[in-house]
Amino acid sequence: MFPKNKDHSYYMREAIREARKALAEDEVPIGCIIVHKNEIIARAHNQREALKDPTAHAEMIAITQASSALESWRLIDTTLYVTLEPCPMCAGALVLSRIPKLVYGAEDIKGGACTSHLNIPQYPKWNHKVEIIDKVLEMECGSLLSEFFQKLREKK
Repeated sequence: MFPKNKDHSYYMREAIREARKALAEDEVPIGCIIVHKNEIIARAHNQREALKDPTAHAEMIAITQASSALESWRLIDTTLYVTLEPCPMCAGALVLSRIPKLVYGAEDIKGGACTSHLNIPQYPKWNHKVEIIDKVLEMECGSLLSEFFQKLREKK
């Protein structure tokens, strides 16, 4: 399925690179990439503070980039990799954009909508369901978030 040396860990490390960009910009460190036919077609990180936009989550920005790259709102044959379990908004966007596979790192025990609290991508009545692979490089993904929120608490 993957070319030599590329697997879920490889692609999650690319998402982690994006999360580190967010961390450097004092954004919540969440990174996302979208892969189509083993090539990265979108890269994004949270930009809510920079753009003053509550919808500027890494996943939403990456979905927009991928739609542009494929010239379609239907992102079939893609996999979305994100460092934190998507929220309800992003989980809904996964379904609406027809992304077939989600791979995420850390669970979001407060607001996750893919396995933790809800399972929007696999809701039985939707006409499209998303395959979910969770906890890929979970510790690495979670430690970025822990570091960010620890520094935020220290500032206060």
